[in-house]
Amino acid sequence: MFLSEDQNQHSEEGSFKEQIMRALEEGRNNRDVDATKKTRTTNRTSKKEAKNNDENDLASSYERLFGNKKKMDEKAVAKQSEITAKDTPTKERVPLVDKSVPSATESIPKSSGHSKRELKQEEKIKKNTTAAKEQQREPSIEASRKAGAVSADSKKMMNSNLSAENKEGKAKETSKTSQMNEEEPSIFHRISEKFEELHHMEDDYEGDLSEESNLKRAERRKEDRVVRKIVYILTIGILIVAGVLAISGYNYVSAGLKPLDRNDKKLVQVEVPSGSSNRQIGDILEDGDVIRDGMVFNFYTKFKNLTNFQAGYYQFSPNMTLDQISKELQQGGSAEPLDDASKLTIPEGYDVDQIASLVAKKTDFKKEDFIKVIKDDKFFDQLKAQYPDLLTDAGNAKDVRYRLEGYLFPATYNVHKSKSLEDLVTQMVDTTNQVLTPYYSQIKEKGMTVQEVMTLASLVEKEGVTQSDRKNIAQVFFNRIATGMPLQSDISILYALGEHKEFVYNKDLEVDSPYNLYKNTGYGPGPFDNPSQEAILAVLDPTDNDYVYFVADISTGKVYYAKTYEEHMELVEKYVNKDK
Repeated sequence: MFLSEDQNQHSEEGSFKEQIMRALEEGRNNRDVDATKKTRTTNRTSKKEAKNNDENDLASSYERLFGNKKKMDEKAVAKQSEITAKDTPTKERVPLVDKSVPSATESIPKSSGHSKRELKQEEKIKKNTTAAKEQQREPSIEASRKAGAVSADSKKMMNSNLSAENKEGKAKETSKTSQMNEEEPSIFHRISEKFEELHHMEDDYEGDLSEESNLKRAERRKEDRVVRKIVYILTIGILIVAGVLAISGYNYVSAGLKPLDRNDKKLVQVEVPSGSSNRQIGDILEDGDVIRDGMVFNFYTKFKNLTNFQAGYYQFSPNMTLDQISKELQQGGSAEPLDDASKLTIPEGYDVDQIASLVAKKTDFKKEDFIKVIKDDKFFDQLKAQYPDLLTDAGNAKDVRYRLEGYLFPATYNVHKSKSLEDLVTQMVDTTNQVLTPYYSQIKEKGMTVQEVMTLASLVEKEGVTQSDRKNIAQVFFNRIATGMPLQSDISILYALGEHKEFVYNKDLEVDSPYNLYKNTGYGPGPFDNPSQEAILAVLDPTDNDYVYFVADISTGKVYYAKTYEEHMELVEKYVNKDK
């Protein structure tokens, strides 16, 4: 009976160790699975919580298993004490309590578990230990069985030997139990070390992840900087290109609005078919070298709301503005092609008498008929009502020879047989109005009348050749008027004489006429000829100077200026009287 209990105890110890190993291995596997899942789905804080939960689970398993083991050990010790108590006096009975085994309430060291290889090796060692212990107990069992066959007299001896063996076995069990208890903490110590290694590995892994994340962030920042630089460069490039295109477009449109060539008065004949649109007319004019760009002409006419262009044959010159061309297109062209006989070009600076002679030469109209139309007060009133801004001041002027002098703009006109002299004169006046329309407000700001502007422009037209000289001469006239000096222009003397000659003599300066600006101060009655647009602009925008005299070299046309009469006479002797 006692032997079977020992065997049961050993078998219980073996099974208990196996349970421990299985529990450790199961806990290890569970922790590996949980650690893998938690690493993928939780953050760093949740990992720490998972770690504490694993340790708590291990502590619970340890307490459950080792609590049972303690109870089993206590039962085994109690049974062994009962066996020993039969052969040992009461005083020697000492309860066998192994204090090296931790109780269920004691704290369990934190560990991370064994690897499968270590668990297998420890299981193998424990099995070998159990087998060796059983082999040591087999001789005692055999001896006890043999002793059962001897006589009753030797039974006491056998009991005595058995008691000794039991004591010896008890001592061995105690030492083996101590050894196991010493081994068990070492196992959990290794488990704790493994947990620490795992913790370090986790920290290293987290460090690697953090370093990798930092590298990725650095690369993203670098890429962002590169992208920003590219976007910045592209934006600057687009703005520069847009600016260049805008400036180029503005310059192109501005150039398209100006005459193609202000100095080219050659007439170009074009045909405008019936039903032509503004765009088609612009293309026709561009192809005929009349304007710079047909598209600009189309935009201009739409912006100005210019419509009702008539079909027919027209003669335009490259020095004409878009507004002048548009006006002629509205008046209508010829039904038949025009020849040289139908073209009438009025030169700049021609007066009424010269224009009348040219009309008589180029058309079937007579000079006297043309002068009659110019002197017709009724016809003038009709024109004044049609062009009030242009002719009101001329209508109020006194002592004028021709009220329309200065308002017959020098240009090329088409003289058709179907047109009358009134139509031709109206066309000339209309052209002058087109030229002055942009400057009416400026004339009022300068405190001048249209009649005064046209009068000075008619003098500047004949006195100067270049635009620079015209602007300087206009300022000289303004300086003389400001000081009360007479303008003293030879042009006024020739007009007063009604002659066209190269030189003016002293006796000519005595002519009795309101147009004699040697005797009379101010502007005089009115214009002395029909000035060009350049002469008009020179009066409206003169060059500032303090000269009051000027003289032109007849051979070269160059103009010299002086501030005093003495300087002026020296220039006259040097450049005018040198050949006399």
